[in-house]
Amino acid sequence: MNYDQLRHLADSYGLVVMALVFLVLIAWPWRPGTGDANTRAAHMIFDSEESADG
Repeated sequence: MNYDQLRHLADSYGLVVMALVFLVLIAWPWRPGTGDANTRAAHMIFDSEESADG
């Protein structure tokens, strides 16, 4: 694959694939049924089993 072929791929199909991946990654946290898991993940750093002093 030479530069011209790679450039053509990036200008056409590559752009569509990158846009789709971007949209999927943006929509991923808002899929149905993930509210509890997202809340637990957001608060996980505050739930420590051990104290920070050791």
